[in-house]
Amino acid sequence: MTTTETPDILHRILDYSARADPYPLYAELRETPVALQEDGSYVISAYRELTGILHDPHLSSDVRHLSRPMAAAEARTTPSFINLDPPEHDRLRRLAMRHFGPPHTPGLVTGMEPDLTATVSGLIDDFAGKQQIDIVDDFAYPFPVTVICHLLGVPREDEPQFHVWVNAIIDSLDYDPKTDPKEKLDNGMQATTDLREYLGGLLEQRHGRPGGDLLTRLANDDGPDGRMTDDEIVSTANLLLIAGHETTVNLITNGVLTLLRHPRVLQRLRDEPDLIVPLVEELLRYEPPVHIIPWRAAYSDITVADTVIPKGSQIMLMLASGSRDPDRFHDPDRFDPDRQDNQHLGFGSGIHLCFGGPLARLETQIALTELVRRLDRPRLVADPPPYRPSPILRGPIHLHIEQSQW
Repeated sequence: MTTTETPDILHRILDYSARADPYPLYAELRETPVALQEDGSYVISAYRELTGILHDPHLSSDVRHLSRPMAAAEARTTPSFINLDPPEHDRLRRLAMRHFGPPHTPGLVTGMEPDLTATVSGLIDDFAGKQQIDIVDDFAYPFPVTVICHLLGVPREDEPQFHVWVNAIIDSLDYDPKTDPKEKLDNGMQATTDLREYLGGLLEQRHGRPGGDLLTRLANDDGPDGRMTDDEIVSTANLLLIAGHETTVNLITNGVLTLLRHPRVLQRLRDEPDLIVPLVEELLRYEPPVHIIPWRAAYSDITVADTVIPKGSQIMLMLASGSRDPDRFHDPDRFDPDRQDNQHLGFGSGIHLCFGGPLARLETQIALTELVRRLDRPRLVADPPPYRPSPILRGPIHLHIEQSQW
């Protein structure tokens, strides 16, 4: 069934007033799994329909297949593989994966565990003497930023510079020409240009030189698929730098918030550290770091739930809504680390399944395990905490907690 009765629900979801708890609105939205909007776009919100379309070869990630031009900043630059379709998507993703995971670099992520643990321990050591801690600024942000800078070969001391650019880019992801000042889009476009020029400068230094970081490896790799162009390397590095820390910040912060709201689970994790693996999977379902894929395109006419979505239509995918769908998950609004058959959409699905998912999982597992082990009776200062503006990458902008003593 398709209807135009749901745009008001979508507007309420996108409004900042819903940021602390969009889930009741998602439940309303799921009553119409495929919802036609006033502007001709479609919103998909139910699990079955989401998983079906994410595996549909007629769904495009390429902005050129939209019948109406995109306003987003990323639409005007050389696309990363996340915004391309096969075969180009597959070629670029394979080239990146050669240096990021199996089969060519099988031990990269697991081999990082000692360094990840040391970084986490050092950040927690810095909590000593502080009665109040901001989990975001003091922990969840500096941890993955340090990790992704090391992996890519980006100087950690440059973080204050690229942090400003990343914030402007993310702020422009949900740009709405009807409600947002054009300055928001312009800032995102300029930040995209500045960040890519910065990464291009780093790349120029890596050609013909040995090194273990990803930028150097990509700059000098002649694999079976050939070598990426410099523009393709910069686009890939841009994607990994942003996605490699922004989503993990949300995942860790949402994890701390969820555990503090569920003290019995927190205590159980203290007593049973092995619980962390299924706990993070449930966290990815229950409070995921990415709530919405703001656009995909219909490469040709697509039929979803008996609804024909015309070629060129913009499609919005409500991933977090799908992961709370009661037709797929029993008692979906309950946080249950013992949940079985937990095929959530926290990292998406299909050919664009999150490239950095294994690293994000490990980072979050280590971060939450060490925090729970070492914090003394932590408690929230404010609940709900203040949230970031974005409905797409949803998470607290600050999460202040107090602890008793060390």
